[in-house]
Amino acid sequence: MLNKILVVALLLSISLATRSFTPVEKKAPIMLAATPDTGKGPFAYPDFQKMFVPDTPLLEIIIRGSITYLAIFFLLRLVLKREAGSLAMSDLLVVVLLADAAQNSMAGEYHSITDGILLVAVIILWSHFLDFLGYYFPFIQRLVHPAPLPLVRNGEVLRANLRKELITMEELKSLLREQGVSSLAEVKEAYMETNGHISVISKNKK
Repeated sequence: MLNKILVVALLLSISLATRSFTPVEKKAPIMLAATPDTGKGPFAYPDFQKMFVPDTPLLEIIIRGSITYLAIFFLLRLVLKREAGSLAMSDLLVVVLLADAAQNSMAGEYHSITDGILLVAVIILWSHFLDFLGYYFPFIQRLVHPAPLPLVRNGEVLRANLRKELITMEELKSLLREQGVSSLAEVKEAYMETNGHISVISKNKK
């Protein structure tokens, strides 16, 4: 669990670093002397222009969101398969980037609501677009949702595949015990699924 939290935190910091922020203008200290009513305060009329007029060119938002999504997606695809846990990699990526995209627009200091909504839309559209391509093109399907990796076949451990995912024998045995299997001899087939979980087919299963 700690590793998963660390991965999410790092992904958030990377995505924050890929976008430039408008520095917040420092305000003069508030003096206690009487000042005329300027209309500012908790009940002042909202500045709709500041709320909805984009601070960043829309094309730049689309490009930044697209590059960030694709870069982190392929990083997860190639390196962090086991860290995705119970979420599929694309789902984890959407959660991380949506949290980042919504944070700035809600804070109101760096981006307008329009900036945040557009960035959220870009992330969601890329997620659906990759699934759409995967439905029609087998190559994209294998890229987005790779085939399960066999780890055990007829009681024999496929050590080359263990090395690919950096799974030790102790980890494999622990994962098998979680599935109710106490011995490798009981295993007909065991696979690492796309979401990072281990699925087991026992020899005595009818």
